[in-house]
Amino acid sequence: MNKEEIINEFIEAGALLEGHFELSSGLHSAQYIQCARVMMDHYRAEKLCKELAKIIMTNIKTSVDLVVSPAMGGVLVGYEVARQLNLPSVFFERVNGRFELRRGFEIKKGFKCLMIEDIITTGMSSNECIAAIKEHGGEVIGAGCLIDRSMGTAEIGLPIASLAEIYIETYEANSVPDWLSLIPITKPGSRKIT
Repeated sequence: MNKEEIINEFIEAGALLEGHFELSSGLHSAQYIQCARVMMDHYRAEKLCKELAKIIMTNIKTSVDLVVSPAMGGVLVGYEVARQLNLPSVFFERVNGRFELRRGFEIKKGFKCLMIEDIITTGMSSNECIAAIKEHGGEVIGAGCLIDRSMGTAEIGLPIASLAEIYIETYEANSVPDWLSLIPITKPGSRKIT
């Protein structure tokens, strides 16, 4: 699939939103990509995640034991990528602001892990997830996401495989343009969910 085909999948799913959004990173934006809208159609989810799995595995020259994702956005993407690779999938959940493994999930010492996200903007959640994997004894050998909003600039300690890099302008909270500040803020992210 090329970038245009990928973007069309997001458009057809109604996943490209317009408004005033406060992202999980604290940045503000006039556009938001709601990957959950893409993942709600299992045919589309399978097609996109199969493509992502293919891209990831062309760069990984070793076996993989486990796919690990940060909740909430990464859960479905991680699961479907794992399904495409015939691997188990687990996810971290935020408890009091820190990622924890729950639900009986474990990462065995030395497991080679892929960290899979829905979207990477600043890399904050990815870095937290990678650190949590390492704390549990896992080795992160690859990372991937459906959309890389950082345009390859997020620093997570390893290359990011993505279906597409998409630039969407973001603003610090104290630098939001006047025209955007007139629009009510929507907080679609999951960082502060309790």
